Amino acid sequence: MFDKKVYIDRRNQLRSILNDGIALFPGNQESPMNYRANTFHFRQDSSFLYFFGLDQPGLAGVIDCVSGEDIIYGDDVTIDDIIWMGDHPSLQDRADLAGVTRTFPYKELTRQMETFMREGKTIHYLPPYRTESVIELEWLTGIHHRHVYEESSEELIKAVVQLRSVKDIHEIMDLELAIDIAYEMHTAVMHMAKPGIYERELAGAIEGIALAHGRPVAFPVILTINGQILHNHYHGNRLTEGRMVVTDAGTESPHGYASDITRTIPVSGTFSTIQKEIYEIVLRANTESIHAIRPGITNKNLHLSASEIIAGGLKDLGLMKGNIQDAVQKGAHALFFPHGLGHMLGLDVHDMEGLGEQYVGYDDEVQRSDQFGTAYLRLGKKLQPGYVVTIEPGIYFIPALIDLWKGEKKFKEFIDYDRLEAYRDFGGIRIEDNVLVTDSSHRVLGKPIPKTITEIETEMGK
Repeated sequence: MFDKKVYIDRRNQLRSILNDGIALFPGNQESPMNYRANTFHFRQDSSFLYFFGLDQPGLAGVIDCVSGEDIIYGDDVTIDDIIWMGDHPSLQDRADLAGVTRTFPYKELTRQMETFMREGKTIHYLPPYRTESVIELEWLTGIHHRHVYEESSEELIKAVVQLRSVKDIHEIMDLELAIDIAYEMHTAVMHMAKPGIYERELAGAIEGIALAHGRPVAFPVILTINGQILHNHYHGNRLTEGRMVVTDAGTESPHGYASDITRTIPVSGTFSTIQKEIYEIVLRANTESIHAIRPGITNKNLHLSASEIIAGGLKDLGLMKGNIQDAVQKGAHALFFPHGLGHMLGLDVHDMEGLGEQYVGYDDEVQRSDQFGTAYLRLGKKLQPGYVVTIEPGIYFIPALIDLWKGEKKFKEFIDYDRLEAYRDFGGIRIEDNVLVTDSSHRVLGKPIPKTITEIETEMGK
């Protein structure tokens, strides 16, 4: 955990924004895999972690914006628990680490919620993302489970987004720890990738690196020779000469902060000419987007600029044609780049996405596009100092999408479908880094992971 003052300050900052009512933060419970005692790896709710820091199941936190009190509800371990899992600190000792002096058994939370509601206090809670949390909130608030999600507090959502969006020095240090582990994961793929081995051997090895550091992966490993599938979690293919491996993977820091890095490498250890041509376009979109990051620029404009770099590069290869600005404005580039440039990064790999992308990535000034491709941009609003974002442009050749658009004669003024036939089996390339927005510019976080063609080929040759 961070020093208790960090959590005290965060709760006080929330009170200064919210001003009124009770902010309720139920922590996560254990989730069974196939029977009650055999559970998935426990992951604490991120907002509970942010305000209370305690990474154990069976807890709930209350921030009283009227009285100024903070309370943690939970239970001490029993002798049966100790037999199976060993002794644990008392609830009060754990609460002290978060700077909370008042604790009660978990069963008291229902009674306390009833008291708060009788007193006319507003109960603020965040939208739940687990079914068991929906049931818990129904039990605590009396709101029918069908309406629990829609009755979540917009005021609390906006306040939490405001606070969690800006990372302090403690959080940045933790993010860099997670990225440094990702360095080991991605360079391991570069060393291991050879014709004849299976994707699962690589995926298993890099998840093992994360676990060896005492942390889980931040999200299921994406590792595939079929890079045209954006989020491919299937790892059953054998690596073959002439293919590339896209690895999108990261881990969590000791305090739960995520890394999210993508690299694309040639199975043979050397990029072919056609692979180099596409790779250099994606790399230019990545590096120029990073170079442009500064406070006040909108991420939506960064995305559109990256889209123009990609479309321009593909025009140079004869795959696109016509006026590039018009092509991007109308969405023709999305055949090759059908996702957003990046997203917020923090305690969640898609930071705070559970609170609603519209609250996290957009505001009254910058609205979400409804155009295919750009509509998938999770973060569009102005960047501010302290934001940590991913920059992850890509180029993909998706046969089903190519066939659909070609059959519809869609954007034929911008796309040369005949020349595109030679790329049907190309796959895809994505390059992703994690970047801090500073007071005047930006900083790429973590130990630099080989990214240029020369760096990758050199690393693979070691």
